[in-house]
Amino acid sequence: MAKARPLSRTSRAKARPKVTDNAYGPARAERVTQDPLAARLLTDLLAESARRHPRRIALIYYSRQISYSGLWQDVTYCASGLQALGVRRGDRVALMSQNCPQFVIAYFGALRAGAIVTPTSPIYTAREAAHQWHDAGAKIVIVERSLLPIAEAARATCPHLEQVIVFDERDYRRGGAGKTRAPLGRGHGALALRRLGAAAAPVTGPGTWVQLMSHGHRPRRVALTPGAVACLQYTGGTTGTSKGAMLTHANLSINAAQANAWAGAEQGGRNGAGPVWIGVLPLFHIFAQTCVMICALRVGGCVVILPRFELKTALQAVKRHRPTYFHGVPTIFLAMSDAPNARRYGLSSLRMCLSGGAALPVEVAQRFESVTGARLVEGYGLTETSPVTHINPLDGTARKGSIGKVIARTAARIVDVETGTREMPLGEAGEILIRGPQVMKGYWRKPAETAEVLRRGWLHTGDIARRDAEGYFYIVDRKKDVVIAGGYNVYPREVEEVLFEHPRVKEAVVVGVADRYRGETVKAFVVLKAGPPGVAASNPPGPRPPAADLDSPDSPAALQADIQAFCRERLAAYKVPRLVEFRDSLPKSGVGKYLRRELRAEAAAQAAGAGAAPSPAPAPVPGRTSADSSDPPDSPASDPKPSSPENP
Repeated sequence: MAKARPLSRTSRAKARPKVTDNAYGPARAERVTQDPLAARLLTDLLAESARRHPRRIALIYYSRQISYSGLWQDVTYCASGLQALGVRRGDRVALMSQNCPQFVIAYFGALRAGAIVTPTSPIYTAREAAHQWHDAGAKIVIVERSLLPIAEAARATCPHLEQVIVFDERDYRRGGAGKTRAPLGRGHGALALRRLGAAAAPVTGPGTWVQLMSHGHRPRRVALTPGAVACLQYTGGTTGTSKGAMLTHANLSINAAQANAWAGAEQGGRNGAGPVWIGVLPLFHIFAQTCVMICALRVGGCVVILPRFELKTALQAVKRHRPTYFHGVPTIFLAMSDAPNARRYGLSSLRMCLSGGAALPVEVAQRFESVTGARLVEGYGLTETSPVTHINPLDGTARKGSIGKVIARTAARIVDVETGTREMPLGEAGEILIRGPQVMKGYWRKPAETAEVLRRGWLHTGDIARRDAEGYFYIVDRKKDVVIAGGYNVYPREVEEVLFEHPRVKEAVVVGVADRYRGETVKAFVVLKAGPPGVAASNPPGPRPPAADLDSPDSPAALQADIQAFCRERLAAYKVPRLVEFRDSLPKSGVGKYLRRELRAEAAAQAAGAGAAPSPAPAPVPGRTSADSSDPPDSPASDPKPSSPENP
């Protein structure tokens, strides 16, 4: 075989793909990789969609429609404005707002300016926002006007924060389809933004969105690679101290491609149009960022932006826009299931509903599908994995109660909780470990915490799961949430699944509370379905109710006894809640996830006030003998049903 001659400098130049400039971004190669899972800059994905589909609608917000060309133009103006404020490569730009077009524009505008985005929950207090911005070293904060007092209060403790930019989300409600640049930017004149230098006096007031968008449309090119950090996504704080997960352009672009491939979104929508997503999940959360915003924009899809979840508004949006995808959390699908005449809103247009953020009870999934006719599957992910790692198949083989199988180019293992090194046999529970291109770079400025969770190339999730022979995974619970009662491991999700099967239970969260005798005991917080007045009243734990209280089947005491009897028929005795507290509602995070930590703290305070006395025995059940309703011995050795494989 003849030896290949090395290319001359001229030949090498001719062999390179031609690089061109156009209105849709910096110089780029015309030859684009054909690998849909290749690492890409997020701004390149948006620019490519704008070039291919300039007239397609990218965002719908109330009656306003924003085309891809209009969106890209606003992104370039935003990038120019941020650079005029002194934003440089790697600076952090925080965003704090409800869902609105400005969030999307600022997100991609900051990335195009070379910055790192730091999304912030709009329900944060000033103290919580200040903690995040101080930790991130945020230089600029872009905030919705209604949240300005919180941002200004937080600013006092953030020495790196140089400028607050305020916008009015109502600006993008006005007018009809077409360009948004003119009425919101140059049409108001090029007003200079005041910038706070290192030694300058504090700026007396915030800058405005109009000013930000008045600095032209030619941002400086910033040399970035897909391995650069795009987003500091702070963990929700529902399970401990919030930390900034460093998610790169590659992490997010690949994970969006993985999710789209699984959902069939790369195939497009109806009649050649792009697929449509309902954007009701808060965009500050990684679930919505990746699975709604980035997934849609990378394939030329449309996002119908809803500021927050309101049942009637969401159903009307489905009816009007006939979306392809509606992603949410279990509480959203529970509310939709309970809506009167849900089918008349045309939910059959949905190709897929993905539930994440919290465990999807089997009863909720079955009810949603039976009421709406839409397909609802559960997935799994974490902030640290951008977030998706598992999804149930859409071919009819989804398994209720399972988080599904690993998505493309992702690996998962189940290992022992004690050492994190021993592979567990099929069917046995252990900690789930993840490896894949979507796994974060690490925690921002926290090398010790990073080393704790990223070991030997695997992310240690802290979640307890098991895997079956067909490759389906089942989350048992979080490692930190396991209740150890009388020497047994009790996984709250297992108990919650049973509680959701009870005909009177609408919502349920299970926690462990201190108990002098058992170490911990199981407590259930329950919201009942609509019933006679007074049924859902608070019922703090206390001694066994008197027998007279059991006469009325709707009394809290009788309901507690009924729920305990229901659980006893389906669970080993040590898993049955000794304490049941009825609530009108349960605390939830901004994305609808139950705040188990808050409930655990409340239960702990109540137990401390009672001196962590031994938990009361379950109330006697009408029609049963005391022997039938009594608990078995607490010693693991003498319990008649120690059959769960995850228990020691």
